[in-house]
Amino acid sequence: MVSSATILIKTPKLKFYDKGFISIYNNYTQVEILTAGTTILKLKMYEDKICKDFYSCQSFKSFNKEFLNENYKETFIKELFEKNEKNTIFRDKENNILIKILRD
Repeated sequence: MVSSATILIKTPKLKFYDKGFISIYNNYTQVEILTAGTTILKLKMYEDKICKDFYSCQSFKSFNKEFLNENYKETFIKELFEKNEKNTIFRDKENNILIKILRD
């Protein structure tokens, strides 16, 4: 299943806000954010790891520690993008994190 969406990811280390695609496959979920037709962020989320752009993959635990918050559930980001809702908004004021997924 592929859906287009407006995606906002704002954390102390990640800042993206543009149109993108969320693709849910049997063995992974992919989130791609585009600006002027060019991919500016691509995340591939498997059951046990997350791969960002062209860099090597890392565990969800280390991704959370680096980009979100180490206290989040390991697969938090994957589950957020897999929600089958028109609008998904996650706000964590304490850690300065805002993630909005507005599906078209």
